[in-house]
Amino acid sequence: MKFEDLLEELDGFGRFQKMIMFLSFIGRFTLPCHFLLNNYIGAIPPHHCALSSEDGNLTHEQRMTISIPKQEDGTFTSCHMFSEPQFQLLGDESSFTNASVVECQNGWTYDNSSFISTLATEWDLVCENRGMNKAMATIFFVGVMLGAAIFGSLSDRYGRKTMLLVSYVLSLCFAMASVFSSSIIMFAVLRFFTGLSITGIVIVTSVLNVEWVSIESRKLVGVIDSFSWTFGYMVLPVMAYGMRDWRWLTVTVTLPLAVALISWRWVPESARWLIANGKVEKAQYYLQKCAVMNKRMKGNSILKPEVLSSIVSEGGNRTYSYLDLMRTPNMRRLALLTGVTWYGVASTYYGMSFNIKGFGLNLYLNQFLYGAVEVPAKLLVYLLLDWIGRRLTEVSGLLLSSCALIINVFIPKGVASVSVCLSVDQWIVRSVIGVLGKGFTSIAFSTLVLYSSELYPTVIRQNGMGFISFMGRLGVALAPLILLLDDVWTHLSQVILCVIALIAGVVASQLPETKGRCLPETIEDIEGTRTGHVAVPDQEKEGREQENGG
Repeated sequence: MKFEDLLEELDGFGRFQKMIMFLSFIGRFTLPCHFLLNNYIGAIPPHHCALSSEDGNLTHEQRMTISIPKQEDGTFTSCHMFSEPQFQLLGDESSFTNASVVECQNGWTYDNSSFISTLATEWDLVCENRGMNKAMATIFFVGVMLGAAIFGSLSDRYGRKTMLLVSYVLSLCFAMASVFSSSIIMFAVLRFFTGLSITGIVIVTSVLNVEWVSIESRKLVGVIDSFSWTFGYMVLPVMAYGMRDWRWLTVTVTLPLAVALISWRWVPESARWLIANGKVEKAQYYLQKCAVMNKRMKGNSILKPEVLSSIVSEGGNRTYSYLDLMRTPNMRRLALLTGVTWYGVASTYYGMSFNIKGFGLNLYLNQFLYGAVEVPAKLLVYLLLDWIGRRLTEVSGLLLSSCALIINVFIPKGVASVSVCLSVDQWIVRSVIGVLGKGFTSIAFSTLVLYSSELYPTVIRQNGMGFISFMGRLGVALAPLILLLDDVWTHLSQVILCVIALIAGVVASQLPETKGRCLPETIEDIEGTRTGHVAVPDQEKEGREQENGG
């Protein structure tokens, strides 16, 4: 008997499964908020060197004229000032001066019209220190990357429910503690540990949702689950628009974790994991709860320890590790292909998400549009997963996002002609293509989360998800650094992201299709050496049941 057969008896998408999805939604909502938080708390508002208190009889504009040199476009420089006041400029601002220029001597004055407080204004992360703002995002995602490996391994050893609690508690504590940082070093350390602990939420809940639903419901659950990310993505710019202080914004996006922590007591452990690890009685307890909540009391007749023990022949007291991903040839190939694909998808997705000012719209509207485009994209994913399968949907999303990136490279900087008689401002065309490209990367990412959880066997699924999440977060951590390459050439980052997406698409085409197939339970299922277990398509199973009069 397979676990999927058991779920069919208990209703593979009943009230019990919907409860799990709702509870995971609460915690997952805060993930995009923290992942993209640096777009706002790390923003650098317009600034200039702070003026001395002398020359009090002059207006502010006059003091700026004699103290701050102007750039070629007529605006005041942000990082330099005259070594001595240039009073001759009061009579004729266009007059030439070869006065010496020095770096800001008294700090900076910031324009607070867009932000009350950011990391840049708090600790003067401007001019030669402006790179520290991008570094904060990279430090956070290095923590996320390591957390993926840690939680993936520990969740397979100690269970999904236990490690979800650890993730909730630690991420809530570290995120709230970062608000009270007294230095940028302290903030960086706390953001690192916030990233390390918060990644456990997505790793555990993604697998938990898939392991509790039937074959035909996995597609729906994967798409609905991804909407928690989209919802958080769209709400973040709204919260940031109303909360212009970085400390209060951090508190606001963290508070949902407190609600998630309270709701944790109702989250069930994965019955698949319990059976695979020989904890049959505990699995029986949760399966009986599922039967009661789904009003399938007749299913209790098959919830006997001897029946449950026969579902997985491998497991028991054996402990699995990341080394098991490399011990056998098929697992090795699967880990390599999924790892490269995750790196490519994550790097492309976040490379576009972090570049919210690169298409001409303001950072709040652009972020909102990037989130809004995910709604139709994920609805399309729901249809495509059945129409063309997981693999082709994944490959198509990556290749189309690659095309969108390269098209923007060839759009002229001035005016882009879209027809013989019609031309529109360049930023409109770039914004439209950018948003479409973001939609394609969303299709790739949404598909990959479900696809990957179906590829790895139960006994090592969390280790597998931890590994590929590690590879994905490596791509995310490097994305801000790729964007810095625009200082070398305006379009260099887009070309690099285009190539990464293209390579990931080719690699993803080598993965096996999982549409309509049972989840593998053991490594033997992947290697094809387990007797008595064949991952047959769901359609074939239905045909056999009809032949047998079932």
